[in-house]
Amino acid sequence: MSDMSQAIRSDFFDAVNLLLSGEILAMPLSRSLSNIKPGLHELRLKDRAGIYRFFYFIKKSDGIHFVHAIKKKTQSLPKGDLELVRTRLRGL
Repeated sequence: MSDMSQAIRSDFFDAVNLLLSGEILAMPLSRSLSNIKPGLHELRLKDRAGIYRFFYFIKKSDGIHFVHAIKKKTQSLPKGDLELVRTRLRGL
């Protein structure tokens, strides 16, 4: 993710600050991935260089955990990335 623009980095930190202040983010910035696991969300950011997805899990008693990030190249989430998200969620 070293190719992220300053705009994406800034948007990411703005979104994290909103989450930390208790805001509930919705589309188009964030969407729930409760079909994978309740509490899992996808932060959706875009600039000229591409589309980025940051996967985070909200654990009420423990906070917000970012478990994976990708530069999106296909319509669906690649199987290997999905398995990595699931593996990291089991560790929480």
